[in-house]
Amino acid sequence: MKDMPWSVPVLKGVLCALAGILLGAGGYAFFYAEGTSYLSDDPRACVNCHIMREQFDSWQKSSHRAVAGCGDCHLPGDFANKWRVKAENGYYHSVAFTLQNFHEPIRIKPGNARVLNERCLGCHRDFVHGITLRRAGDEDDLYCVRCHAGTGHGQGS
Repeated sequence: MKDMPWSVPVLKGVLCALAGILLGAGGYAFFYAEGTSYLSDDPRACVNCHIMREQFDSWQKSSHRAVAGCGDCHLPGDFANKWRVKAENGYYHSVAFTLQNFHEPIRIKPGNARVLNERCLGCHRDFVHGITLRRAGDEDDLYCVRCHAGTGHGQGS
């Protein structure tokens, strides 16, 4: 096959144009979605998407507001896992909200529910120590929000 002298420059141009389009669209989406706000621990970042407004409003009325923000309950406490979960949630949330492919009302996923439960037990360790010592069976037997469903978000706080 005969080499065409223009094929390499054209290919480079096409690749640069595609990279520019992707970077431009990604940068615009990051700006439009207020992406830098998600790097903070400010609970207001959670309401950048309208779907979380009800949860944010109910948290503001809860007794937990004085001691815990969204990340205190919904993200692991250690640095590496906190940022891993933030990145995973950010990716899945952005896909779901972009494609409008999410359940209403919003539901917590099993992995995030485990994080939430670990955080409940971490803060209330002294209070639930007797319960956790006597626990038998499946890990789900001690799922805090099974009985305290409204905790952190208004009723039951």
